[in-house]
Amino acid sequence: MKIFVTGATGFIGSAIVRELLDAGHQVLGLTRSDAGAQSLVAAGAEVHRGDLENLESLRSGAARSDAVIHTAFNHDFSKYVANCEADRQVIEALGDALAGSGRLLIVTSGTGMANSGPGNPATEYDLPASSKVVPRAASEEAAASVAARGVRTAIVRLPQVHDTVKQGLVTYAIQVAREKGVSAYVGEGLNRWPAAHRLDTARLYRLALEKADAGERFHAVAEQGVPVREIAEVIGRGLKVPVVSIAPEEAAKHFGWLGPFAGWDIPASSAHTREKLGWNPTGPSLISDLENMRYFPA
Repeated sequence: MKIFVTGATGFIGSAIVRELLDAGHQVLGLTRSDAGAQSLVAAGAEVHRGDLENLESLRSGAARSDAVIHTAFNHDFSKYVANCEADRQVIEALGDALAGSGRLLIVTSGTGMANSGPGNPATEYDLPASSKVVPRAASEEAAASVAARGVRTAIVRLPQVHDTVKQGLVTYAIQVAREKGVSAYVGEGLNRWPAAHRLDTARLYRLALEKADAGERFHAVAEQGVPVREIAEVIGRGLKVPVVSIAPEEAAKHFGWLGPFAGWDIPASSAHTREKLGWNPTGPSLISDLENMRYFPA
């Protein structure tokens, strides 16, 4: 199959491109830059010029493909709500090209979007919270909207996706620790973040492409919940800075935009995903990758 991949040159998207090509699929990768085009050609993919603001370029890319994997998202958190609403428009544009065709659209969301109740591991069966409460849930609302128009959809919810270079929200926590001179956690730091290695995550997208039924949700969760205090302690050792607890009311001041997320307890299960897709994550743990990353230039 020819798969249109948005975010094809990104942290997760580039791994998905490699996974798809190695499995014998063709890839049409979205990029807006010459450097991105060169990397896609070098990988063996076809280039589709465009960006998230050019909705017509998204429609034309989807129209040329047998399925779409949408991973692109603007991670400028100073405009978080606006970016979440922009993602809604992107998904609806992709749906325009796929409606009634039976071709699959895989939408990316987050495990923290699941409305599972405080402290309960989120499951694939949990409906998303409202985007009025959790803005990123706009992506799942858009998926439901285009499904109602006859688009075959599936959703992949991501945890903290990691290797030894990047680790989702943990990457920003490291930046804060470097700037502040302390590695902090909120309260007792017992709140948990789920995690999965980048290559395991890429394999899940490929399996979802090949096996998903319409309307299914999948959780790319290898570790159900890593205590944030353990994460902070590894960061502290890596940066050689003290590890401290801060009160919940201090989180916004200390972490900036990351503050609302820092105290979240959002464990998640992937039991259905593993059973349905035969997904068996084998990559290093989040803590292992944090212990083996380079905190200082050589």
